[in-house]
Amino acid sequence: QVQLVESGGGLVEPGGSLRLSCAGSGFTFRRYFMGWYRQAPGEERSLVASISGAGDNTNYADPMKGRFTISRDNAKNTVYLQMNDLKPEDTAVYYCRAQFTSLNYWGQGTQVTVSS
Repeated sequence: QVQLVESGGGLVEPGGSLRLSCAGSGFTFRRYFMGWYRQAPGEERSLVASISGAGDNTNYADPMKGRFTISRDNAKNTVYLQMNDLKPEDTAVYYCRAQFTSLNYWGQGTQVTVSS
């Protein structure tokens, strides 16, 4: 059974940092392209960052460049999202996604709230 379990969300003040984790199981993690997405109330889910299976190719949405870093540890079947200099507009539910050819899996999401 495929599972993606996100953790690390919470409440943080503007300018603060959080590190999200997504642990995968039930599939060959290293083969999968991994991504972080987010969805704020009333908005569509959108890409935050993605990383190739080997971790040698990353991509970021423009608002996240320079503030967020995606990484992965294939030995631990885990992908991370380090978020720095958080802003109130970063408030959203953050989802982990695994893709390989036509296979596509999502986690349940973790809430990130940036507020003073």
